[in-house]
Amino acid sequence: MSQPKSERWEYETLRVPRGETKKESEDPKSELNELAAEGWRLVETIDYTGGGTKFVVFERPARSTADSESESS
Repeated sequence: MSQPKSERWEYETLRVPRGETKKESEDPKSELNELAAEGWRLVETIDYTGGGTKFVVFERPARSTADSESESS
């Protein structure tokens, strides 16, 4: 029986945009949609100690070198 090929992942973070008062965040919908279009999916949030989201974390399967080269052409 052969071992399944282990899948590799890459990660991206997005800092949630916040207003000058730091009390209200701006809607990051356009940034989220851009990342989703690139194949990223939201997997985690990192919160401030006192509450509120500081970062959102995304993952997607790591692309092979051949995939990356064909996209940049």
